[in-house]
Amino acid sequence: MGKDLNTKIGIMQPYFIPYFGYFQLINAVDKFVIYDNIKYTKKGWINRNRILLNDYEHLITIPLKKDSDYLNIKDRYISIDFEKERIKILNKFSEAYKKAPFYDEVLSLFKEIILFEDKNLFKYLENSIVKINNYLNIKTPILISSEIDNNNEYKLESSQRVVYLCKKLNGNHYINPIGGLDLYSKEDFLKQGIHLSFIKKDDFTYQQFGQKFLNNLSVIDVLMFNGISSAKYLNQYTLF
Repeated sequence: MGKDLNTKIGIMQPYFIPYFGYFQLINAVDKFVIYDNIKYTKKGWINRNRILLNDYEHLITIPLKKDSDYLNIKDRYISIDFEKERIKILNKFSEAYKKAPFYDEVLSLFKEIILFEDKNLFKYLENSIVKINNYLNIKTPILISSEIDNNNEYKLESSQRVVYLCKKLNGNHYINPIGGLDLYSKEDFLKQGIHLSFIKKDDFTYQQFGQKFLNNLSVIDVLMFNGISSAKYLNQYTLF
């Protein structure tokens, strides 16, 4: 390419307390962009995730105000019912992890996330990501897509939009989760002067409650059983 691979970019939708691989990606890049001007999708992980409860996966969900399916994430809001629901989530969370070794300190972190007062969905999710970054001592700058593509470039197709954002940020190496392997072409990116890599979380394990290990739960599960030392897993991934 004629350039060193010295400016790595990651771009993702915001998710509610996402799995640990999300934070590996943030830590692996020089600049991380969170999409806010992208449509909310019902079947994804934007406002829900899984925790470990009585040796099984348990889904916790942030209820949303009913609105148009065509609105972007930044234009969606949390339901007024969440005032009561989040107390139930906290109680369920305590029930799930009260015997975990780092329960007290991670519960404090989770309360800062779940009790955050802003009802805007994007701001609520952004706060949770930033709080977990701080806990894991991840220093990567977090940027917001609508503050970068301010010329309606969000109307571009997915790969074109990624290339646009990378160029706006002077990035020449884009790293995407392994799930996008069939979506993006390394050759197409190289034509634009951008190297494309895919990141895959290694299948590390840790002691949960002595039963069969459940993988890829919310990052909160990793934190509950490893505390600050969870940061040792940030580099346990493979780039393709």
